[in-house]
Amino acid sequence: MIAIVQRWRERLGRSVRLKLLAIALAPLLIALPLLLLALSAWTDFAYDRLLHTKVRADLAVARGYFGQVLAEVGAGTRAAAISHALHERLRTARARQSREPRGAPLDDPALLDWLERERARLGLDFLVLRPIHDSMAAPAQTLDSAARLVVWSAAQLETHAPGLAARAAIPLMPTRNAAPTDRTIEDRAMLMLASMPVPPDAPVPGLVLHGGLLLNHNLDLIDHINRIVYPEGALPFGSQGTATLFLDDVRISTNVRLFGDRRAIGTRVSQAVRDAVLEQGQTWLDRAFVVNDWYVSAYEPLHDASGHRIGMLYVGILEAPLRWVRLGVLIGTAALFAAVMVATVAWSLRWARALIQPVERMHATMRRIEEGDTTARVGPLPSQDELGTLAQHLDRLLDVIADNTQRLRSWGETLDREVAERTRELRLAQQQLVKSEKLAAIGQLTASVAHEINNPIAVIQGNLDLIRETLGPAADPVKAEMALLDAQIERMRLIVTRLLQYARPTEFAGYVEPLTLSSVVDDCLVLVAHLVQQRQLVVTRDDRANVRVACNRQELQQVVINLLVNAIQASPASGRLELKTGDWIENGRPVGAWLAVIDEGPGLDATVRERLFRPFFTTKPEGNGLGLWISLGLVERYGGRLEADNRTDRSGAIFRVWLYSEPQEPTPAAGSAELPTEPGA
Repeated sequence: MIAIVQRWRERLGRSVRLKLLAIALAPLLIALPLLLLALSAWTDFAYDRLLHTKVRADLAVARGYFGQVLAEVGAGTRAAAISHALHERLRTARARQSREPRGAPLDDPALLDWLERERARLGLDFLVLRPIHDSMAAPAQTLDSAARLVVWSAAQLETHAPGLAARAAIPLMPTRNAAPTDRTIEDRAMLMLASMPVPPDAPVPGLVLHGGLLLNHNLDLIDHINRIVYPEGALPFGSQGTATLFLDDVRISTNVRLFGDRRAIGTRVSQAVRDAVLEQGQTWLDRAFVVNDWYVSAYEPLHDASGHRIGMLYVGILEAPLRWVRLGVLIGTAALFAAVMVATVAWSLRWARALIQPVERMHATMRRIEEGDTTARVGPLPSQDELGTLAQHLDRLLDVIADNTQRLRSWGETLDREVAERTRELRLAQQQLVKSEKLAAIGQLTASVAHEINNPIAVIQGNLDLIRETLGPAADPVKAEMALLDAQIERMRLIVTRLLQYARPTEFAGYVEPLTLSSVVDDCLVLVAHLVQQRQLVVTRDDRANVRVACNRQELQQVVINLLVNAIQASPASGRLELKTGDWIENGRPVGAWLAVIDEGPGLDATVRERLFRPFFTTKPEGNGLGLWISLGLVERYGGRLEADNRTDRSGAIFRVWLYSEPQEPTPAAGSAELPTEPGA
């Protein structure tokens, strides 16, 4: 609330319109809402008191009729118990028993037929004769008294009134706000029960006549109570009255509807009402949510002969129609007040417009200027007073500012272009200088390495030739191995040559031929087969590349072998090494092919990926850190790419080689110009 007031105070401080309206409308805006609020509060109080009085009276009427029905059950049972007709039928039954010893007076067909006709005449659900010592008999102090309310189990009901147990059973339905329960069915029965002793001088002494009215599903009784309490036309504005009988907190007879003609039998009362009425024995007079709508409700407890609370009697009035009437009155009153305020505001705005318009126009213009619209202007105004003159001065000032701003912007753009051009030239020169220095260092290093390697290569080649000449035909069994040694020596010479050429990246290292990636991979796997066997790796291949690539075979083999060796060393023992090839598609047409080497190693963390293709960077103690650097340079000589990434499905790394099918302009390797700059790299 304080924040709202603060915001309105800030708006008043910024708006001339609001200040003028506040001065004119403050008395009206304060007095009318307060009056409306007082009227609403008084109406609510009087309305609630009236409804509570009404529903209390309705509950008294329902209670009176319910007691009258209870008395009628008792009176009817009593009249039948002392009737001459019952006396005569007992006499006849006794005489028949004397003639037919196997019979029993209470099972006499004529007696049973009479009891059934009396039951129907009295409107009872059962009327039976039982010995006074029968379990159905009431305590001695309740005999020969008025009818009472009792709660029977399903077994009791089936024993004393066969056929009523099925009618009494009520499935419980989930009900909003009801007390939690694990029960799914209410199989007990609430009855109006009268137990009247037959006179002592009856032909069969020691009998009690029991008459009972089952209240479960007794729609005739509850509808009659509702008609008495709420006769047609008794409630205004289309409201409806309802009545309900509860066994404990379960509706066993009601005219409250769930939907359509289905009654809400089996639903339960809210826990708040249950606690107040059944637990504390109070009468509830208040609003209550009944099944699916709000009612002005009254609940009172029902007691058995021992004074225990066994259920509730309820009456209620549907609140929605009455609530809409009350809301309509309030809305009508509020609409009248609003009409008065709107008329007053319109009148105030009409007279204040001439004063407010220039200020608003200037304010809107400045806001557009702040948002970047430098062409915004107040424009001509009908008012020629001081505010109109001020608006014209503002437009002229904005014209001057816009002109100066345009000049400054032009100067700034020219300066930015010149600075950017000089900066770009300086950066290119610096990069070229660094690259030249690094290439020079690489050239010196590779020259030294080449010199030192060429000597042992020459010795190896010479001794190999000497062995071949000395052994002569005896060397035939190892002829293939010696040829392989010759090929590898030649490959070592090519590697040394490429190291020397790496200092001059624009020179071409060898001739280009169209190659099939699958055949190159076949040759390379032969050379690394012993490493695969040592690690006991499973090599899987998926060759789908149909396009040949333009590359030097020896150089491509060097790249593939380097990737295979790295993947083998990174893979765990008995792991899987995957080799995949495919066509390189760009803009819907094949431009080359790609090769992927996938391992199941630990993968590449962020630090390793950043420095992976730098010279002399290695994660292996026995490595020299030149393999990937040289491989990157070889691939980029032919316009291709060498990429490294982590697998997404599991741990491991993926290295991909992309090569074109047509010879590309040789490009300097991105990694060839980068030497480690941090110590210890």
